[in-house]
Amino acid sequence: MGAEQLAMSFIATAAFGLIFNVPKKLLAHCGVVGMIGWLIYLLIVEHELDPVLATFFAAFVVAVVSQLLARAYKTPVTIFSVSGIIPLVPGGLAYEAMRHVVVNDYNMALQLAAKAFMLSGAIAMGIVFSEVVNQMVKTKFFR
Repeated sequence: MGAEQLAMSFIATAAFGLIFNVPKKLLAHCGVVGMIGWLIYLLIVEHELDPVLATFFAAFVVAVVSQLLARAYKTPVTIFSVSGIIPLVPGGLAYEAMRHVVVNDYNMALQLAAKAFMLSGAIAMGIVFSEVVNQMVKTKFFR
């Protein structure tokens, strides 16, 4: 597995946190959250499972780790989760879809756009599912 990819996911996540004014003492934590998400994604894809499923599980893990860190540091969960999902966002895929639209290759554009849409939906569902599990755990164990 590429240590370079993990390092770049850490840097990208921390840099995104910097752009969105995450407190400086938490930037490294944000970077670790993004790196963990990317690591989960890589491990699942390496085992030849579907990238959409890998994205769902990675987003779920990012959201769970974000909730734990938010409790530990008494900060909003969005500080960690928004920057943590950045490595999973299919921006390059969306760009390629639009590029194919511009050159009138609509079949390829539609395929790429559908995949980008599914990956984006998997990110959203992973975060939502994590919140549902979090609420279930809270009501069951911490009444």
